[in-house]
Parts: sequence; structure tokens; C-alpha cells
Amino acid sequence: MSGQTERCAECGAALKNGGACIDHFHLILGWELTEQLYDVHHLAVLSYFLQHPALYSPEGLPSAIGQLVDFVEHGVTPQQMRQRIAAAVDSGTRSYRIAGTPAHHGAYAHVVTWQVRVDDVVRAGVERYYASVQRWAASILDSLRQSGNL
Repeated sequence: MSGQTERCAECGAALKNGGACIDHFHLILGWELTEQLYDVHHLAVLSYFLQHPALYSPEGLPSAIGQLVDFVEHGVTPQQMRQRIAAAVDSGTRSYRIAGTPAHHGAYAHVVTWQVRVDDVVRAGVERYYASVQRWAASILDSLRQSGNL
């Protein structure tokens, strides 16, 4: 089995040699830190989490989808988004968990076929990081629409 490619059960990303999808995510976050590639961090995090909906609670998932729509289609900046959602995500006033748990987590009503995944961003390399993350985020909206989840 060595060298055989497996797939992430949630997003379908290629996994090699017993790796986990989160390893790809940690790699790109490392790129952001070492290369100071912060401008698309918000899109990278949303993209990874939206393709792994169990990371969100059922209440948190729709909010994350709405944020992605605002970022990709309406050009909202991360600073504008922080201002918009500050009260809603304040743990002192929020009435629900954002993060999913094994017993209470987000899921899509319809099966989603993802066009671009985190492994595609990794394969494109750090030199194309901004463009890859933007393409990834846009593809998620397209996939959510095509599947009937948006």
C-alpha cells in the first residue's frame, strides 16, 4: 500500500502515505506565516472548513457560507467582516457554538462534488498561493450552488 493515494472522506483531497487532509491545511498555514501571505487567510480558512462541514456546528455552517458569499461575490474585506460579525460571534452574547462536536456538527443537505480542494492549492505551490486560494474559494461557491446547498 505504500505510495498509494487515498482520499479525504469529507472533501476528496488526495492523501498519500497515510497522511491526513489537515496536513495540507497546516502546510498552507505555514506558507502564510513564513512567506507573510496573509491577504487570503480568511478565504483559506473558510474554504478548508466549508469543505469539512463537521468542523462547524449546524448553526455555524450557514453563517460561514454567508461570509464566503460576501467575500467572493461582494468584495467584503476581512476588516469589514470582523465589524459585521463582531456581536454575532461574541461568546458573551452568542447562543450557539460555532465549532462542531462529534455529536452536534454541520452537514450539507445534498452531496457536494468539490472542484478544487486544499491538495490542489498545495500542488500549485506557494508561488501561486493567492490565485489558488481565490480560485478555491470561488469554486466552493460554485459547487455549493450546483449541489443545491446554496
